[in-house]
Amino acid sequence: MSQEELDRLESHPLIERFARALVERPGREIHTEPPTRLAAILLVLREGDGGEPELLLIKRADADGDPWSGHIACPGGRMEASDRDLEVTAVRETREETGIDVAHEGRVLGHLDDLRPRSSFLPPIVIRPYVALVRAGVRILASREVASAFWVPLSALREQRAWSLGSVQAHGTARHVSIFQHGEHTVWGLTERALRQFLTYVGEPPAGESVDQVR
Repeated sequence: MSQEELDRLESHPLIERFARALVERPGREIHTEPPTRLAAILLVLREGDGGEPELLLIKRADADGDPWSGHIACPGGRMEASDRDLEVTAVRETREETGIDVAHEGRVLGHLDDLRPRSSFLPPIVIRPYVALVRAGVRILASREVASAFWVPLSALREQRAWSLGSVQAHGTARHVSIFQHGEHTVWGLTERALRQFLTYVGEPPAGESVDQVR
């Protein structure tokens, strides 16, 4: 792996801005007690065409009993007893789901604020979003848990018109939620909130606050 490649990506103005903001205001951690579980996701960034950073998103495979079945998400999952901390969880889950080994092919910059689900349909869980850089030529080897994976240029993520309110179906209930729309892909819920956080650190937050209401 070329450290120069990662250094170049880390020196991109948007990534530099994010790193400075993270030093000034580290991600807030929620202290939990059982039965609340802990989990972590990873916002993976690579250098795309023309040097523009791109963010990895996945579409989760349809699976019975999975409350996030079929959702657009960042790779991640629940902490295991063998995980030293949640950063290890984020890196391990990303490797298992996408084949990307950040421990050998990238570097973790830090984490955003912990998130709790707003829906009573979801289990009691706290999710910590981490941000990492990987080399441009990294290969995705999706597991059976992942239906597809794709890269989103940060210019698309920063486009204000891509952020709006929309209606989605979840657990048989219509929800009026904040969404990020990228082509045919609708991002909402915890992933939308994590992406919104990232843009806030970059200094370009989407207009308004994240909304999640049952109709």
